[in-house]
Amino acid sequence: MRESLVIFVALLTACGGSGANRSNSSPDNAAVTSIYEVQGNGATSPLIGQTVTITGIVTGDFQNNDADDSRNLDGFYLQDTVNDTDPATSDGIFVFDGGNPTVDVSTGDRVSVKGMVNEYFGETQITAAQVTITGSGTIQPVDVNLPAAALTTNSDGNSIADLERFEGMLIRLPQALTVTSLYNLERYGEVGLAQGGRPYGFTNQSAPDVAGRIAHREALAARSLLLDDGRKESYATPIAFLTAGAASSYSIRSGDQVTGLIGVLRFSRGSGARGSEAYRLMPTADPQFESQNPRPGAPIVKGTLRIVSFNALNFFSTIDTGQSTCGPSGSGGCRGADSTAELDRQLSKLVTTLDMLDADIVGLIEIENNAGAALQIIVDTLNLTSSSTYDYVRTAAIGDDVITTGFLFKTATISLNGPAVILDSSVDANFNDGRNRPALAQSFVQTSNNAVLSVVVNHLKSKGSSCDNIGDPDLGDGQGNCNAMRTSAGAALADWVARDPTGSGDADYLIIGDFNAHIFEDPLTTLKSAGLDNLLETFSGTDAYSYVFNGQAGALDHAFASASLVPQVTEVVEWHINADEPPVRDYNLESGRAAALFDDRNPYRTSDHDPVIIGLDLSN
Repeated sequence: MRESLVIFVALLTACGGSGANRSNSSPDNAAVTSIYEVQGNGATSPLIGQTVTITGIVTGDFQNNDADDSRNLDGFYLQDTVNDTDPATSDGIFVFDGGNPTVDVSTGDRVSVKGMVNEYFGETQITAAQVTITGSGTIQPVDVNLPAAALTTNSDGNSIADLERFEGMLIRLPQALTVTSLYNLERYGEVGLAQGGRPYGFTNQSAPDVAGRIAHREALAARSLLLDDGRKESYATPIAFLTAGAASSYSIRSGDQVTGLIGVLRFSRGSGARGSEAYRLMPTADPQFESQNPRPGAPIVKGTLRIVSFNALNFFSTIDTGQSTCGPSGSGGCRGADSTAELDRQLSKLVTTLDMLDADIVGLIEIENNAGAALQIIVDTLNLTSSSTYDYVRTAAIGDDVITTGFLFKTATISLNGPAVILDSSVDANFNDGRNRPALAQSFVQTSNNAVLSVVVNHLKSKGSSCDNIGDPDLGDGQGNCNAMRTSAGAALADWVARDPTGSGDADYLIIGDFNAHIFEDPLTTLKSAGLDNLLETFSGTDAYSYVFNGQAGALDHAFASASLVPQVTEVVEWHINADEPPVRDYNLESGRAAALFDDRNPYRTSDHDPVIIGLDLSN
């Protein structure tokens, strides 16, 4: 049973029902049980296992093998025409009638159902033995406003909005709701929504704190809901909501909005037994999304020199055949493209994006660690299409991970100043290269005035990776796993840069990459405490983001400047081409995905991280 936890947030504006109890008969003269009696005032029905007869109006037709093949949950939603006086009980219920129902009902039909009461993954249902259409009628949706008045805990232990009293009912969400997550759009046909604007990760806007993170998580749960396509299959086609906007060119993005949703409220997992267990709105009217976060065009950045930090989403020149043949040892698991077709798509879109970025120096993250072979194929392809000529910084394999970092540079504006150098545990024991990827530093010379700039590209260990075996667990304060290890790496980076590791003789250093830490987390505050400026925070504030996780935006990709470089920074821009896009737009072809959903002529969903662009007027 889901346990209810009251929280002090705005109340829902409507209750489950009103009116008087009543008794009547079905066509076969069986006594009728009110739907609200079946639902009861708790999380589960008090009549589980009993055979009952109910009557009501069909509010949602989700039968299988009927005229409407876009919704197929093997049943329909039925709602009482006269509501009861208990606001804790719902007046609607799901009737399960299987894959080949004998009676085809439609919305607005008055129906009598005889069947057994059961709970299916937390949703009260009637398994129908007899369905009879007895007339017609109408049900008006009940307005429900978020945030919810209370929370409940699902069977996964996660807090969710407690909407039990509306389970199975036709409701309307009159507020503007913001798209927060599209991660499961393709798999489960679901869109994460939240009232009150797009949410940010807790530590992107607040200092790490256990109690603060709990309060943040609960407040977000109270204002969140899932929109579901009403289909039982995973990876159903066509993909719901993907192009559900007014403009013919519309493609859904996080940050967009939808207002006035109408549908029946279900408690279930995505596509039946899979996905998150939550309340889901099954729309009975097609929603139309408003483009509040349109796709950006080519980036415009002030300055004469442009530096980019870009996570390339595991670009491997070796095709992943399922064999462990990658990495410096030749025995690591491969990532990235699973076929030649996928590699062609991934490379083509990456090159399109790099050409549009038009950077003088690019720090790439998540590329195959194969001594430059992955960089070579990128440069060769880019030079076939770009008006500029690029080269890459040569190195041997770096560390022992299957992924690494690397540099591209525009040969007309940039030349190399000495060899690349590496920070790993042999240089500083505080830098754990068994978890973090070694940092790569290279000094560059600007051709126009011989000004020197040193750039360090990084990829620190992810928050989701376990570090329990080294005594560095998730402390629940919002910083995730391995925070102490990332923080030590930040301190080692600051010390290393202060010693001019490339021997450039110039104090201008730029530290970029995927730090796997939000703005207020310890690894970044450590770098700031060492005198380095977090340029993303300086130029974009705490609304900066480069990644979306669990429906929350946050900045994982950063750029830090040494004190001498800060006055030469003209602008810093996050180019939001990836994090807000649904994964279905990327290069992959798995799960029967339609190839036509992909377009390598645009940069959208090249990766799951947004590139960070730094503009400079480099003068010394």
